[in-house]
Amino acid sequence: MTCGVAAYVMWGLFPLYWPLLKPAGAVEILAHRIMWSLVAVAVLLAVRRSRVRGLSRRQGVLLTLAAVVISVNWGTYIYAVNSGQTIESALGYFINPLISVVFGVVIFRERLRPWQWGAVGMGAAAVVVLTVDYGRPPWIALVLAFAFGTYGLLKKFADMPSAESLAVETAVMFLPALVFVLALEGRGTATFGHHGAGHATLLAAAGVVTAVPLMLFNAAAIRLPLTAIGMLQYLAPVLQFAIGVFVQHEEMPPSRWAGFLLVWLALVTLTWDGLSAGRREAVPETA
Repeated sequence: MTCGVAAYVMWGLFPLYWPLLKPAGAVEILAHRIMWSLVAVAVLLAVRRSRVRGLSRRQGVLLTLAAVVISVNWGTYIYAVNSGQTIESALGYFINPLISVVFGVVIFRERLRPWQWGAVGMGAAAVVVLTVDYGRPPWIALVLAFAFGTYGLLKKFADMPSAESLAVETAVMFLPALVFVLALEGRGTATFGHHGAGHATLLAAAGVVTAVPLMLFNAAAIRLPLTAIGMLQYLAPVLQFAIGVFVQHEEMPPSRWAGFLLVWLALVTLTWDGLSAGRREAVPETA
């Protein structure tokens, strides 16, 4: 449980870290995160005396797609946090479980129970309310939710351990990231190495910041039941939301509260229905 809590707390505190990397822009931060994550995972695999092996063509394609999708997720999140939209980014991770339910219906042809349909309906109503509030659809939240949900699907189909998987994903994106950083350097607009040792260290540490919670989560996923993991996943967006409201003092008008309350009610409904279904399925096994 400690590893799981630590992983989600670290993810929840990300909104405090990315602003420290200014004046680097979101794409430059993303590029360094990709490159230094590959370095961090390579060191981890070397310490564990492990390596990527037996990678099939199908896994390679899936992980390449996963690399692109998670890069979109990372870049959008960094942009959101560093442009004062942390609350909307938290919304993306609040609605992610609802997106996963929708994927289950569309991709796996799963049949939803009535309470699950109710939760999805409340989530859709929340998006409508927040669209009216923002004067636009909550694009950041929707991109984050759909990108992360798609990433989870691709990883599920690839069926590869997390460290090895992240090594492949960051290796795929390493060259584009390096080309971008070198292009910035050529134009004289790069920040790495031009704003002091502290700034360079923080950019490089993005790799460790990415790899450590992932490893903690992997350790927790092996030991904890899915119900516990399911409950812990809300810890990160709760912390992100709290940081947006109480630390970064982002606006939360009544109409925005109404939208978030609908999302939270949908999540409570979804969680309650999942726990109830789990108990019902367990009864024949213990009878």
